[in-house]
Amino acid sequence: MKKNWLWLSALVLVLSMFLAACSGGEKTDSKKQGDNKDNASEEPKDGGTLVYSLDSAPEGKFNPNFYGNATDAEVIDFFDENLIDYDENLKAQPHIASWETDDNKVYKFKIKEGVKWHNGEELTVHDWEFAIKVLADKDYDGPRYVNVQTVVGVPEYKEGKADSISGIKIINDYEMEVTFDKARVNNLENFWSYAMSRKEFEGIAVKDMMASEKVRTKPVGLGPFKVSKIVPGESVELERFDEYFGGKPHIEKIVLKVIDPSLTVGELQNNTLDMTSFHPSIIEQVEALDNINVVKYPGLSYYYVGFKLGNWDGKKNVMNEPKYQDKALREAMYYAINREEWVQAFFFGVGKPVNRPVPTNHWIAADNNDLEQYDYDPEKAKKILDDAGWKDVDGDNFREDPNGKPFVVNFSHYATQNPTFEARAKQLTQYWEDIGLKSKLTMTDAGLYYDMLEKSDKKMEVFFGGWSTGTDPDPSGLWRSDALWNYPRWVSEKSDQLLDDALDMEVVGTDSEKRKELYVEWQKHFMDELPALPIAELEEIVALNKRVKGVKYDVSGSNRPNEWWLEQ
Repeated sequence: MKKNWLWLSALVLVLSMFLAACSGGEKTDSKKQGDNKDNASEEPKDGGTLVYSLDSAPEGKFNPNFYGNATDAEVIDFFDENLIDYDENLKAQPHIASWETDDNKVYKFKIKEGVKWHNGEELTVHDWEFAIKVLADKDYDGPRYVNVQTVVGVPEYKEGKADSISGIKIINDYEMEVTFDKARVNNLENFWSYAMSRKEFEGIAVKDMMASEKVRTKPVGLGPFKVSKIVPGESVELERFDEYFGGKPHIEKIVLKVIDPSLTVGELQNNTLDMTSFHPSIIEQVEALDNINVVKYPGLSYYYVGFKLGNWDGKKNVMNEPKYQDKALREAMYYAINREEWVQAFFFGVGKPVNRPVPTNHWIAADNNDLEQYDYDPEKAKKILDDAGWKDVDGDNFREDPNGKPFVVNFSHYATQNPTFEARAKQLTQYWEDIGLKSKLTMTDAGLYYDMLEKSDKKMEVFFGGWSTGTDPDPSGLWRSDALWNYPRWVSEKSDQLLDDALDMEVVGTDSEKRKELYVEWQKHFMDELPALPIAELEEIVALNKRVKGVKYDVSGSNRPNEWWLEQ
């Protein structure tokens, strides 16, 4: 429920509330906003079952080290815990772990004593070290290696040149020292802060962990609820964990069940669903329900149209696809989109246009006055194309490319059961056809969509995507030239240098303003190059049955569910 990394999933765009890749540890925070209007004088009551909806079946990788989509992350967040917390200003705070550093290179961590796993074992730093070693193992095939690769000795461990990680020093069961390869502003925020129970995974080879029952059907965590039953593809049942270090939960049981989004309003109305995020297309229906409160809170997601400019060679991006290299084409396609109209039509007042690849609510966001706005101007779009040689040669009302060859914008959008997705995708293609660019829409199953992007599938030429950014604003994981998740495969030395400088202690020290200045320059460069067209950003919206109390939200997500309770 906290957002402390960058994550992408088709589900980000199905759900307006997002649980990001390393979501986890909350702390009690009276500053949380947007709760469900519960009476502060009421005493929390124990007992009851809360029903929470998942709008898509989980993939079933129920461990922070292995999961790969947002639905699994939602499930995990109820039963596992980040060792580090993040406040409403997205700043790291002590939680289970606290730390000291003099130079942002060497950190001494200390964890609380007496924190229990659901199996009754006590958490120690050996469990944390174990998780780091799993991520650094040569047989690890999950997506989290990036969160440990800068620790001294990890590359050697991964390559089999060392039996231990030299940058990790265990002091005692509750303290360890971690040395990074260089001082960076965000070493702490980027570092992996989820432990793994050594007892649970004892005797299981790393290559077999992801498919094991310890991940799939019998996961164990540190969180306020523990898993009691999993029906694959349908539901996950949890019961409260009385020994939760943050305090015994009030709610007896939580049922996470897969509900078709088209049934959300009916389930809420019938009191068979207590809590859910939902798509803005049904907000008026949900707000009309007498038994439901709708909570809105600031979002950190943005949505964009990307261009396939190159391919992933296994280690870095190579910008070797010619079709969309002409920046004039990309500029014209941006000016052609009436974003105000489009956002209002398909996000129903919950969203607004965004002019940069950083959400407005993040502290590094550039001011709009410093950026080209690309306001809707189809005549300007047409002139840009005319001047660049994109003209209708054969008289069919569609432009050929500057070499006189037929040209089609092949646009992809993911397909789910949400009926608005195809309509909004078609509207984008209509904007481009209005300026003379013939366009073809392909709706691709959401389960395949991002896998195709990750593998640089040739079919994904122009595509709709979205990111939810986390506590650390550094966009390197999304837009550096060596970033796997840089789906346009954009390569820019200037971009890389600006992003590197913003993390370099020798350049910015601990001065947040200096760091922001570099990120503002990076946003200007991005919006000049236009490897992608930022389109919209949303508020997060959640429906809560009025019997659900104690739930509070801010930009970092919700408070921990051990504080929630049900009016009996």
